[in-house]
Amino acid sequence: MVEKVNVSPSGAPVIEKQAERVRQTSPRYKVLLHNDPVNSMDYVVNTLRQVVPQLSEQDATAVMLETHNTGIGLVITCDLEPAEFYSESLKAKGLTSTIEPET
Repeated sequence: MVEKVNVSPSGAPVIEKQAERVRQTSPRYKVLLHNDPVNSMDYVVNTLRQVVPQLSEQDATAVMLETHNTGIGLVITCDLEPAEFYSESLKAKGLTSTIEPET
């Protein structure tokens, strides 16, 4: 509680109590793309852009290259519900994707 002392028109002190708001952030999740030998690089970039519209072509290309070179790439970090949606949408288009909590 936060107390605030004001003075009334008659000069008497008035104490106002206000609840302090604590903002909690929801846990974030990483959407990961796993490398596969089946899909072409162009297909992966186009699919990433369809499934995650906020990715630019340059960002989608960077994710694809990271995935290709290291075996796994970070697509996006977001709340659980969109992360599940993005991962399932990538899987539905033939890509391998998982989610994990951001640490």
